[in-house]
Amino acid sequence: MAILTEVRDPRVRDVTVTRVEMAPDMRGATVHVSVMGTPAQQQLALRGLSSSAGFLQSRIAERIETRYTPRLRFELDGGVKHALDISRVLDSVLPDPDQDGDPATPSESHAAPAREKP
Repeated sequence: MAILTEVRDPRVRDVTVTRVEMAPDMRGATVHVSVMGTPAQQQLALRGLSSSAGFLQSRIAERIETRYTPRLRFELDGGVKHALDISRVLDSVLPDPDQDGDPATPSESHAAPAREKP
């Protein structure tokens, strides 16, 4: 929440924390983030988060009772972007489920014409 509400760095925008990995000795933490935007915007957000690491560590120190406050390191999590890319590819390849008519059954325009009785 501190990233969303308290970090005042304008570079830190559209950031979502996806997971945090703690070091076994609890002295360090890798914060994986997803940043929406161009690669340049993602790098700017990472620099902003790195600049704000001291502030964020102080906020963590206020909330946890441990001998050491973990040093924060930020990394981009490409999983969300990868999932969005896969979704776009699937959308372009798969038929639209909202279309009228079922592709498995022929439509009336493709059915053989009915014969008239004399």
